Amino acid sequence: MEAAYKGLLTIFLGVGGCLLYFYLSNQFLDKVLYPAKGVNAGRNINRANMIRPWLFVLPAMIALGLYLAYPVVATFWYSLTDRNQGDAFVGLANYQQMINEPKFWEAMRNNMLWLVIVPAASTAFGLMAAQLTDRIGWGSFAKSLIFMPMAISFVGASVIFKLIYDTRPVDQAQIGVMNAVWLQFEGGIGSWLILRLLPALLMLCGAAITAYTAYGFLLAIREKGGAFVRGIAIGILALITLAFLSLALGAFTSVHRYGEAQTWLTLPGWNSFLLMVVLIWIQTGFAMVILSAALRGIPEETIEASIVDGANPFQVFFKIKMPQISGTIVVVWTTITLVVLKVFDIVFAMTNGQWETQVLANYMYDKLFRANDWGVGSASAMIIMLLVSPILIWNVYNARKEMS
Repeated sequence: MEAAYKGLLTIFLGVGGCLLYFYLSNQFLDKVLYPAKGVNAGRNINRANMIRPWLFVLPAMIALGLYLAYPVVATFWYSLTDRNQGDAFVGLANYQQMINEPKFWEAMRNNMLWLVIVPAASTAFGLMAAQLTDRIGWGSFAKSLIFMPMAISFVGASVIFKLIYDTRPVDQAQIGVMNAVWLQFEGGIGSWLILRLLPALLMLCGAAITAYTAYGFLLAIREKGGAFVRGIAIGILALITLAFLSLALGAFTSVHRYGEAQTWLTLPGWNSFLLMVVLIWIQTGFAMVILSAALRGIPEETIEASIVDGANPFQVFFKIKMPQISGTIVVVWTTITLVVLKVFDIVFAMTNGQWETQVLANYMYDKLFRANDWGVGSASAMIIMLLVSPILIWNVYNARKEMS
């Protein structure tokens, strides 16, 4: 109870302090600095009104400077120093040490896979849910169920899915849903279709999508230029395509132990996808809510005109609705991408980066707080910031562009 009282006291002092600050600062401005009386009353009122917005913005600016700007500058400085040598300046040595570690490249590879799969799957499922729930009578209830995972913390969702993937000893009953399903396969044609052909087809579809996206960037270079940025994107997509193809080949060559419970989170390659399912499950509700609002905002006249012209439901959706909400789809996609680049809780709670599931945020945590290597840990934090910043800037730019 003592912690609860302290929390309530903190809230009271915080809110009360803000109210007191705004009241006293306005009183000082209106009564002392620029009083609205005398021969200069009109000029004082104008000056006070010019300063007043800054009184409201000042606390936020101080907080942003203290909790955002300063940590960025300090982290960058730590990435250039060695704490074991008395904070001596070592230049880019920490970055060189980081890029020479296999775990860093494992984290980069996994982050790129997360970056392609999670935003695409979350947006696709969210769009499908938004479209289908608007067509049924109990759509509001269905939306509530789909959105409910957003109310669960990443750690809470990880615990739920860890139970789904749970493995018990042979002499005990399996409580994990995955193993309960797995034990139904005996190695026949059904097992081959579901456990080999289906995963291989999914991986080939992923490879086809990334290869097609890379081809689109290549065409954009020929038409619009921008070879450097788009060339980097093509290189990343090519690596992801190769990873998908490798997983597709592995679906046919891997050995399945039928009749034995599997420790799913220790299977390299597939365990990363099982972790991604958790974030997709959470983010689908977010995507559904935003895209549902966008679909409702489409003018009915355009839909009715397309139906009159003989368009079927698929043509109406893909050729009429999709182009009109493309801006919203991009915003949802990039917002989920920002979450993916900083993903930490799920990996930390379920595998702790073991069995080739390492991601950048967990790698940073290991270096900073386990290995106590502040130099390499800060360098990895700067890499995360460099990956997040362009997407964040692009989002802000597009938002301002739409507002204007």
